[in-house]
Amino acid sequence: MVPADSHSTSVGTDRPPGERDGDTLRLRLDGVGKQYGEVWGVRDVSLDLGPGVIGLLGPNGAGKSTLMRILTTYLRPTEGAVTFDGTDVVESPNAVRERIGYLPQEFGVYPDLTAEEFLSYLAAIRGLDGSRSRERIDELLELTNLTDARDRRLGGFSGGMRQRVGIAQALLTDPELLVVDEPTVGLDPAERVRFRNVLSSLGDDRVVVLSTHIVSDVESTASEVAVLDDGRLRAHTTPERLLADVSGRVWEVVVTRDDLQSLKREYLVSTTTRRSDGVHARVVAADPPANAVAVEPTLEEAYLDLLGGDDAATPGDLS
Repeated sequence: MVPADSHSTSVGTDRPPGERDGDTLRLRLDGVGKQYGEVWGVRDVSLDLGPGVIGLLGPNGAGKSTLMRILTTYLRPTEGAVTFDGTDVVESPNAVRERIGYLPQEFGVYPDLTAEEFLSYLAAIRGLDGSRSRERIDELLELTNLTDARDRRLGGFSGGMRQRVGIAQALLTDPELLVVDEPTVGLDPAERVRFRNVLSSLGDDRVVVLSTHIVSDVESTASEVAVLDDGRLRAHTTPERLLADVSGRVWEVVVTRDDLQSLKREYLVSTTTRRSDGVHARVVAADPPANAVAVEPTLEEAYLDLLGGDDAATPGDLS
């Protein structure tokens, strides 16, 4: 995959679709697009992914959820091809579905069931036999730190606990491809950290696609980053390379509250912090404001720089 612009370097390869690297799983997208009437949800997306966690970043409305539904066979692409381990996702969806775990953005539960009952019900639907099902559920409740809550009804779970049940159900069949869509939206900071820790442990032997607009989720879990904007792939690279691209162009300057708005009109301001000596503003620019000092960039600043400071990706989204 060749990046769409100079901000990034692809980590893909030129191997033809369907060719496997020894025993390494590959998920490949080749020119994938999805059209809704006259509007393209995604267009010309190409990626080559192996085991590990890839963070799919983009502002709300960038096309991330559309791409997730294509990967999980819920949608057929209008153009292009998707293969997993050499199997065409469109031509053989049932064969691929058996190897996919999916946590959608909107995950529903049966509130009157306990966590164990809910997972047992889903395991039966997915064809796990009784003894293996019980063993697997025990493993997943421990992995998601829900063992002590296994007999509590889901209606009394917090949002973070429900999300952990969601990741447990997605892992019931020990899938080789795990897709999670905006999993930490609405979680409190402690729950977000717990969920990130679970995700980061899952990429050793499977392909994990984490779709989010929260940059810190990617920074904490992903070894690769793909940035989607307005339905198109803007970059496929590593967090380290994305940071290197903005190195030497991030500054901190102290301004008065009255001067802050004029600073924002002239520069891409990533964050502001009010302190006793004024407002400490971090700025991404080739030429710094007067009296600014150089600082180490964050992944959020690299992401904002890549998107050109678009209003769709405001610092408030990058919690």
